[in-house]
Amino acid sequence: MIAVTASSSLLPVNPTLGVLLVALLVAAAGIAAYARLQDPQENYARGIATAGVRAAVQLAAVSALIGWVVHHQAALLGFVALMYGVASWTAGRRVTRNGTLWWAAVPVGVGSLPVVVLLVLTGLVPVNGLALIPVAGILIGGGLTGTVLGGRRALEELVGRAGEVEAAMALGFTDRDARMEIARPAASGAMIPALDQTRTVGLVTLPGAFVGLLLGGSSPVTAGAVQLFVLIALMAVQTVSIAVVLELIARGRITRTTPEPARTGVR
Repeated sequence: MIAVTASSSLLPVNPTLGVLLVALLVAAAGIAAYARLQDPQENYARGIATAGVRAAVQLAAVSALIGWVVHHQAALLGFVALMYGVASWTAGRRVTRNGTLWWAAVPVGVGSLPVVVLLVLTGLVPVNGLALIPVAGILIGGGLTGTVLGGRRALEELVGRAGEVEAAMALGFTDRDARMEIARPAASGAMIPALDQTRTVGLVTLPGAFVGLLLGGSSPVTAGAVQLFVLIALMAVQTVSIAVVLELIARGRITRTTPEPARTGVR
């Protein structure tokens, strides 16, 4: 009873919350528009507004479905597959807009799905919705983040330093090695958010898993152990996703231009 009261008092669902959410969304979109935050692929003022509306609709739908999904294993696994599909599509569209975007499913999946399977096989996460869906969502989301950040950084670096890539090829580097020399340092920077979050946990922020478990009545030790697992698992997932998307870009599988036939020197 105490845990429920504490949880419900944190953010009561009432008109005040709705007004505050709308105000924050409008403020964020307005500031993004004023600062002209955008890149060649997206206007972020519009993106913030649509993302907020989509989040509200999607969370409402998930809230309505989750009670049914957790009692049907086939539906549960289908929901996890849907999360993976949406994450792969989102990552691909963020990294590139041509036909190579489907390759983004590889780093998202290779980074996250083996960890999910390992947790299920070891019995640490039972195959029921209340445990599997949030854990799978966190890990697939980590694969999405690593793929997007690593892929965008690598491709942007290759576009901006295309002359250096050509020069390396002229010196005898294979296509893959020439691209890797330029893209690797940029893609590696995608690890910074996960590293900083892990290094500063408990000192700067108390992440959601930790706070949520405390509000749900768990002991601080249990909450800390779960949060530690989440942070380390996310670092592992994102490291794999970044390494795989970097390799795919170096080999020309993911590009920002129309794919060309592989050259003789590619390994």
